[in-house]
Amino acid sequence: MKLPDLVDLASGNLRSSLLRNGLTTVGISVGIASLVALLSLGVGLQELAGQRLSRSGLFNTVAVSTWRDARQMARRDAPLVLEDRKDPRTLDEAARREIGQLAYVTDVEPELRFVAEIRGQERSTITRVGGLPLSARNDEAFDTLRGRFFSGPQAAEAVVQLEFAREWNESDPYSILDQEVVMRYAERQPLPADSAEEDPGGGLEFGGLRDTPENARPENDQNDGNDRDDDAYGFSVVRRQQPLRVVGIVEEEPYGGMRSVSRAEFYVPLPLAERLGIMESSDLRGTVRAGSNQKTYDRLMVSVSSPGRVMEVQQAIGRLGFRTYSILDATRSLQRFFVILDLFLGIFGSMALAVASLGIVNTLVMAVMERRREIGIMKALGASDRDIQKLFFVEAGVMGMLGGVAGVALGWAIGRGINAGTAYYLAQRDFPPETVSSVPPWLFAAAIGFAIVVSLLAGLYPASRAARLDPVQAIRYE
Repeated sequence: MKLPDLVDLASGNLRSSLLRNGLTTVGISVGIASLVALLSLGVGLQELAGQRLSRSGLFNTVAVSTWRDARQMARRDAPLVLEDRKDPRTLDEAARREIGQLAYVTDVEPELRFVAEIRGQERSTITRVGGLPLSARNDEAFDTLRGRFFSGPQAAEAVVQLEFAREWNESDPYSILDQEVVMRYAERQPLPADSAEEDPGGGLEFGGLRDTPENARPENDQNDGNDRDDDAYGFSVVRRQQPLRVVGIVEEEPYGGMRSVSRAEFYVPLPLAERLGIMESSDLRGTVRAGSNQKTYDRLMVSVSSPGRVMEVQQAIGRLGFRTYSILDATRSLQRFFVILDLFLGIFGSMALAVASLGIVNTLVMAVMERRREIGIMKALGASDRDIQKLFFVEAGVMGMLGGVAGVALGWAIGRGINAGTAYYLAQRDFPPETVSSVPPWLFAAAIGFAIVVSLLAGLYPASRAARLDPVQAIRYE
């Protein structure tokens, strides 16, 4: 029996019991709709997370720190297995230049966050200040920026968090825009290697102390015999001030709150902050560790030309003797989470489809009982068992295809409703709309194909039963 004949017979049989077959098809469409709606929710949440991370630039960023800091963390938070590194390298200017020369590295910037006093209009407050590169303008946190971003890398301008603006003027937070303020900070001034005198500028000096009878070590202090008189490195701390104009107010933390600079409340251009020579907490540790007056860093953020090169750059930096971390390390766990989420959503969505497949079995078994005489006549006229099986398979496949198409359309409509409801809910709370449900093209095709496969599997038993009918007994059936 040819395929067009099978399709014609199957269509006629389905039309003959339109109500029953229609209800079975509706059951399939409901099952597919629930499956598509749940999976589209998982896909939408995954895309939402990916878009946030992509726009923040974290996918092509590598954080670099020293193994010494990691080893100290391990002592506090044991157990943490680290490589045996007897002499971890210092993260200083020389290391920064060396990392910047690696292939696929586009920029190397420090994570600069410090404490400063902000003065203006008879107000004064101590706050955390962070240095932001100009590339941070592309971060989605600044989509709702009130005012504008920095006009240049050395611009004497500032962008503040909304919380800071509220503390500055609770009655009118946005009044801080275009105000002139003064940032008072501590400047780091390196001392000559042989200097152990007080800074003539009146700053506090952090220099090496030579061993003298007046300044001898306690008896229980261990000395490895490697002290040198020329080890008197240090720096002066001088109080400075920098006039700034507040040009913008941001409501959200940059980089999704995933970097230490994100937790600042007052932002200035990073190149400006570097030029000012602001002292950080790492400078104190660096003076003790390093053998020179070069500035040291807690962490460097390395920008890579593309996310696909991040792993290669991480390995190259690791060979230089530094510890690396990228958001791709965390997204492996995130991807595993979404895979498990999609799995469970698919299982729950398939339950309705499983119930619908039982409806197909019931419908086709009833069709076998009602059409025994018809099946007997077809066999008597030369139809083989295989032809009878194909006929019932085609009927099951047609119901599955129609139910799959209708179910995908219904699932897409449910997803649109979820997005509309979510947008309305967020708008009521002054949040921008978000797309939490997404139906990619592959989900359309997969859902329809899955509906057809499930329908064919459900038609196995009725088709096999119809094929086994004895034509003589089937013709005599009343």
